[in-house]
Amino acid sequence: MITTAKRLDTIEEYYFSSKLREVRQLASEGKPIINMGIGSPDLLPSKAVVDAMIAAMQEDAAHQYQSYQGLPELRQGMADFYKNNYNVTLNPNTEILPLMGSKEGIMHISLAFLNEGDQVLIPNPGYPTYTSVTNLVGAVPIYYDLKENTNWEPDFEALEKLDLSKVKLLWIGYPHMPTGARGNLELFEKLVAFAKKHQIVLVNDNPYSFVLNDNPMSLLQVEGAKEVALELNSLSKTFNMAGWRVGMVLGNAACIDAILKVKSNMDSGMFFGIQKGAIEALKSDASWFEEMNAIYKKRRVLTEELAEKLGCKVYKEGVGLFVWAKLPQGITSAEKFIDQILYEKSIFITPGTIFGSNGEGYIRFSLCVKEDKVQEAIERLTL
Repeated sequence: MITTAKRLDTIEEYYFSSKLREVRQLASEGKPIINMGIGSPDLLPSKAVVDAMIAAMQEDAAHQYQSYQGLPELRQGMADFYKNNYNVTLNPNTEILPLMGSKEGIMHISLAFLNEGDQVLIPNPGYPTYTSVTNLVGAVPIYYDLKENTNWEPDFEALEKLDLSKVKLLWIGYPHMPTGARGNLELFEKLVAFAKKHQIVLVNDNPYSFVLNDNPMSLLQVEGAKEVALELNSLSKTFNMAGWRVGMVLGNAACIDAILKVKSNMDSGMFFGIQKGAIEALKSDASWFEEMNAIYKKRRVLTEELAEKLGCKVYKEGVGLFVWAKLPQGITSAEKFIDQILYEKSIFITPGTIFGSNGEGYIRFSLCVKEDKVQEAIERLTL
């Protein structure tokens, strides 16, 4: 009898992997599903990006193995993007490593720094992959609370009261997923100081900073951040390239080198054409973000109306690709609430509970849904 590795006992199938099977089954049965659950951009990359990839197909090197570190001009493009948009200076040869999406970076970072039994500070609520990867590598998740009454920011007094002797990594993500809390430089400064004091590797997961956000920020803007910090970023949301799988990890050069040791043993380089398209995307000027955000702004207005139709209270300060909303008083289960809407109205919304216990009482709507579909969802609720 074939048995699986014990590490699989520590995780479950990703929520969206299993739940979307159910949603697809309902759709196959003829249900008119409106999927407001996941943040997969439905908008297109720019024509220049697609053209750059198509042209790259004719180059001699297009179909060969590529460097584990990516093309030099891709790393330079990432460095230029950070300088132009965050005013952060990075060495493209030592402080930047392209990734096949930032999600793989979570695994690479964890493999590079965590031994069995090491502890990891993980936000609650937060991206579920932080927990699953921590468990897969045999480390121990330690959750720190984020709550609405503190604007979804850490309580440093509570953090300082923890036994931090075994903590090796601290995950943050601002703009925050799932709530959309913006974060600020003062918060980043406190986090860097905390990481330095306790000799913890601090990682900011930063894929949403250009979506409906008039003040994009990077953790690496903080003076001295590179001594202890890394940042993950992605072209998925910013440039509508989710399926292309282009991300990056940036920051401390010694940490980047350690991550490369892992990555170089796990893939054989990013496809040449995708890299060429990514280089073009990173050249985009302010007009690209303005055009994209004009669409998302209209969608957010309608989505907030939808949430309020359900009796929810919207977190209005949120930015990014989602609307976070508090359930009506008296509703005790986010999962039962969204299932009722799914089965009765054929609208799929994400329950806050998948992001941690502090997500109970909340639901999350994706803005990756066209205006006419959001309007249709609103109309369904009035029937």
